[in-house]
Amino acid sequence: MQRDSLPEGAAQGGGRQMPTVLVVDDTPDNLAMMAELLGERYRVKVANSGERALKAMQAEALPDLVLLDIMMPGMDGYEVCRRLKASALTRDVPVIFLTARSDVQDERMGLEMGAVDYITKPISPPILQARVQTHLALKATADFLRSKGDYLEREVALRTLELQAIQGVTIIALASLAETRDAETGNHIRRTQLYVKALAEQLRRHPRFEQVLTVSMIDLLYKSAPLHDIGKVGVPDHILLKPGRLTAEEFEVAKTHAALGRKAIESAERRLGMRVRFLDVAKDMACHHHEHWDGTGYPAGLSGEAIPVAARLMAVADVYDAVISTRVYKLAGTHEQACDAITRGRGTQFDPLVVDAFIEIAEDLREIALKYPDPAPQ
Repeated sequence: MQRDSLPEGAAQGGGRQMPTVLVVDDTPDNLAMMAELLGERYRVKVANSGERALKAMQAEALPDLVLLDIMMPGMDGYEVCRRLKASALTRDVPVIFLTARSDVQDERMGLEMGAVDYITKPISPPILQARVQTHLALKATADFLRSKGDYLEREVALRTLELQAIQGVTIIALASLAETRDAETGNHIRRTQLYVKALAEQLRRHPRFEQVLTVSMIDLLYKSAPLHDIGKVGVPDHILLKPGRLTAEEFEVAKTHAALGRKAIESAERRLGMRVRFLDVAKDMACHHHEHWDGTGYPAGLSGEAIPVAARLMAVADVYDAVISTRVYKLAGTHEQACDAITRGRGTQFDPLVVDAFIEIAEDLREIALKYPDPAPQ
């Protein structure tokens, strides 16, 4: 008589659930024998064909171990094993082959397919019980380690999200200092942030930038951009908000905002008592976005590749926005005027490749500017 399953046993003492063993064999006597040998210590399920075995493996509770006959009509044990190991749902369930074949090649084939063991018939009860016990213990250990690994992975993901949130809050808090000094800063910050991101994404495919402008770096550039003018908190109001043209002396004071920006961020780091690496990009951007490609900029007179990439990107973004925006000392220029100013600065004020990227996406920057306009004057 063929059976799909035998009595499954009961829970062990203390409420601990018995491990479940699925026995797959097309011979009823073999199924009965295996159930008798294992039934006292394990919950035993049986299937009399490969097809029924696969169906049993789709149940909500997977068995802890599969004892699988190789020589069966229709779907043989090798094919059953191959399908089990190909499925993410069942690939971690250990499989022990049971077979009358004793050839070394057959055993090697079974192990290469993913089986954990190979027991030849006729079955020796002590050997069967010992190997079943061993592999169930190994699986219990693997399940424990896997669950711990999943837990640690979730914890790392959670801590990463928390760190990203802290970074964002830190940058926003610092950037808000600049906004308190200059009512025109808010949308300028938002626009330049988006300009920098667009330029970086355009450049990331260029061989000179592909190693630097990674996805994580572009995200950091985007987050750090609001701090590029943080140093303006140290510029006196009568200069920062002066409606007319600055004198030479006043302009020298205004220029100090670049170095003051780095010092402001370093001061925040000192208060924390540690160097915060994600602020390195912000320091570079704040301090060096007025450097010129030909070395005539400020505050350090850096030139060419010595200028940090973050600062080179912000230099173009900042000038574009300055030209198209109304300020206390000037009226807004046109998009075309801004593009002309940047094109004329190629190779002198700006990195030529950043200018080339700007030209490619100039219309995208225009759209950003239109989407985030400055508020109408009161």
